[in-house]
Amino acid sequence: MSVEVDSLVQEAKENIEAAQNYRSELQQRLHGLNQARKQVRGSSSQARETLRRHFSELQATATQLLTERLAALLAEVDAVEAASVKPLDDCQSIIEHGVGQADELLREGEAALRCGLGEKEDKLGSFTKKAMHIQLDSLPEVPALVDVPSVSAQLDDSLLGVLRDWVSRHGSISSHPPVQIDELQERPGSILVRWCKVDEDFTAAEYRLQYRRSGSRGSQYEDACIGRDCEFLVLHLDPHTDYLFRVCARGEGRTEWSAWSTPQTGYTTLPALEWCPGTEGYILSSRRNMALRNDATQARCPVIYSNTPTYFCGQTLTFKIAAAGQVDRRDSLGVCVDNQKGAESLQRDQAVCISTNGAVFVNGKEMTNQLPAISLGATVTFDMEVVNMFPVSSNNRPERRQLQAEGDHRFGEPGGGV
Repeated sequence: MSVEVDSLVQEAKENIEAAQNYRSELQQRLHGLNQARKQVRGSSSQARETLRRHFSELQATATQLLTERLAALLAEVDAVEAASVKPLDDCQSIIEHGVGQADELLREGEAALRCGLGEKEDKLGSFTKKAMHIQLDSLPEVPALVDVPSVSAQLDDSLLGVLRDWVSRHGSISSHPPVQIDELQERPGSILVRWCKVDEDFTAAEYRLQYRRSGSRGSQYEDACIGRDCEFLVLHLDPHTDYLFRVCARGEGRTEWSAWSTPQTGYTTLPALEWCPGTEGYILSSRRNMALRNDATQARCPVIYSNTPTYFCGQTLTFKIAAAGQVDRRDSLGVCVDNQKGAESLQRDQAVCISTNGAVFVNGKEMTNQLPAISLGATVTFDMEVVNMFPVSSNNRPERRQLQAEGDHRFGEPGGGV
């Protein structure tokens, strides 16, 4: 009986644990549903606000443009009217002046005819002289109606049709962005962001990646890159800090950008690679990711190492040549296992390097493969992977991994700096 009770108790405990796990899983899914609902409602509200603001701006701008165009056309009508009426007004003034002279001449002629014989001769003589002076046979020319402007307005009624067609096709609504972030890989002091197109009917001409600190109030998204590539290494990031990333695309032949992808959170636990400070013969940049050899009088400068051994399997290490001076055949770039103080070259044991002429050295021995010479503006990338695994003793010591670094001489890629 006790065995049965113990069995039932154990079964009950297992069922309770299973119920707790089940409840926890359901609560997580409920949280996921709430997040999904929040995204749908939040994005819908944002879309409504964007539409209202955009069309309100369009209406205000269209009204302003139409008002300005109407004012300009009315000003043209006023200018044509003023320029055309002025000569008519001048002609009218001449005619009215002539009518006044004729009226005055008529009154004098009628008065001369009515006067007595004693003064009639003088009056008629004066009247005749004035009539000759006025030149009663000379009349001002009045322009014909066909010769004066007839102002009219020409309006293209098809504009309404074009406007109606343009408005009916302006704007679109999409339930999903055409691109989404596919992967976030941590790198030393940086994050490699990869994205992909999820809308097969969308033809992307270029992409736009942005990022910002997560949770920072007032923090705005910053452009990381704009181009045709589907990945980008975002540099100069603080380790153990969450960053939000989003991407959008511009369609072929379009000027506007698509909707942003769902923001993804990424962070790196790896500090940025830095050169070791205090190495004689070198000057470091403020971030310690650039080293400049400055002692030209010294016959040889020692090897400058990274500040800490932070290069591990699966990482990509890139050197970029930003400046170049006098080179030596022992000058080289590479990776090594130990930090030998005072060493003058990486062409030694426990190191893999590439010399300036493209020769590859492994453990101090030159290999048969040859890479292009390293020149100004070039980038040299090392990828490290496990190629063999074997125990070094039989006394339960940890297994030792043999590592091989392959040098891939790449040109034109963005250098991360080490």
